[in-house]
Amino acid sequence: MEFLKELGIKEKNQGASTGLKWNETQDQGELKVYSPVDGKYIASVYQSSEEDYDNVVKTAHEAFKKWRKVPAPQRGEVVRQVGLALRKFKEPLGKLVSYEMGKSLQEGFGEVQEMIDICDFAVGQSRQLYGFTMHSERPNHRMYDQYHPLGVVGTISAFNFPVAVWSWNAMIATVCGDSNIWKPSSKVPLTSIAVQNIIAEVIKENDLPEGLFSLIVGRGSTVGEKMLNDKRVPLISITGSTHVGRHGAEVISKRFGKTILELGGNNAIILTPNADLKIAVPGIVFGAVGTAGQRCTSTRRLIIHEDIYDKVKEIIVNAYKSVKIGNPLDQNNHVGPLIDKGAVEDFTKAIELVKEQGGKILYGGEVLEGEGYESGCYVRPAIAEAENHFEIVQEETFAPLLYLLKYKGAVQNAIDIQNDVVQGLSSAIFTTNILEAEAFLSASGSDCGIANVNIGTSGAEIGGAFGGEKETGGGRESGSDAWKAYMRRQTNTINYGTDLPLAQGIKFDI
Repeated sequence: MEFLKELGIKEKNQGASTGLKWNETQDQGELKVYSPVDGKYIASVYQSSEEDYDNVVKTAHEAFKKWRKVPAPQRGEVVRQVGLALRKFKEPLGKLVSYEMGKSLQEGFGEVQEMIDICDFAVGQSRQLYGFTMHSERPNHRMYDQYHPLGVVGTISAFNFPVAVWSWNAMIATVCGDSNIWKPSSKVPLTSIAVQNIIAEVIKENDLPEGLFSLIVGRGSTVGEKMLNDKRVPLISITGSTHVGRHGAEVISKRFGKTILELGGNNAIILTPNADLKIAVPGIVFGAVGTAGQRCTSTRRLIIHEDIYDKVKEIIVNAYKSVKIGNPLDQNNHVGPLIDKGAVEDFTKAIELVKEQGGKILYGGEVLEGEGYESGCYVRPAIAEAENHFEIVQEETFAPLLYLLKYKGAVQNAIDIQNDVVQGLSSAIFTTNILEAEAFLSASGSDCGIANVNIGTSGAEIGGAFGGEKETGGGRESGSDAWKAYMRRQTNTINYGTDLPLAQGIKFDI
């Protein structure tokens, strides 16, 4: 395919890079990549060794020692050039994202645009790494906060956003003065290699230190575990399941490292009797079936007031019947495949568990076969009537399975249902009643990191801090003041007088 050539993807690719230099290891196994779109072989990647990892970290640490001395606005200029390079390769990279991962072509392009947008955001941020000045209780003293570069930042990304998550972390970390190591999902390694190739020209033209942007493709049991245990990597951002995040957090915390955790979501939309269904329905359907339900912000639960339940159920089922499923490179299709057959198996198991636990499948749930579905990864998005206490509803099924839940009475009853899960990422309410909207956003409202009014649960903008509470991990990435996680905070006090008064009025005469 032409876009593979444009991105420098070869039939066989190396799995570790420190910027311009690639490793030569070929004895750790060959990771063969097949597209979930058509089941065809794309290319392979030689997995990295533990020695490769050690070289990457050592080089990244040396790069950090140089990069931290570069003024932040100059670091921002480098990120600006990364954004320009991504603009140049937006079309081929978007196609690769779609073909390797399976999301729609529009979503593939949108993901690359998100990378471009975060570059623009980070450029501005490079001139706003601000601290605060406080009044000292001691005379002739000045006290203030400042933020310094932290060190080597590791990013462990998931398959569903194979390039955007890296950019959220790497671009902010770069303007903060950190170096970066990226360990992508082994399900989608080619997109990461493509990105490394794209930024190579920026590295070369600016004579950037080798190791500022590094890549390591390898097994989680070897390379991944070494990163988690490595004191040379003070911060690791982990995107993935709650299980993966819990393990990572335990290991990293034992060495007093820092984490940014972006884990599971069990996101709900509340529909009150005051909802405008004309705008609610598209938000619900896209939130539930977009990326084949493989977004951490995908809509999993629809909590509907009993007065409008039957009407909404009919509308949603009819809307699902119009959803087009097929090759995501065809922009006429809405839904592409799941990432692999393992994900399909999880989907079908969840469908059976819904039935066993007392739920009812209203629509969908089939694995699609025949022409255009040869990969075995296509399913028909499902709608199920269920109750929030069902064990399967309490879990996150990473697939297009939407639960319809009924509530009675006041909006607080719906909020209580929404909050009654262990995850806390994204949430939404559709209502034209300002009292209901404000209750949803209040301290007794949604307990999620993201709470939206009259928009769906998915599609967060880069300008806001992204992340969630409870078993979603508590991390924040991207906008707002999320940059502070990538720096170390320091409080400074300066005595410009000729006496030494002590704090709290303590007297110490010698």
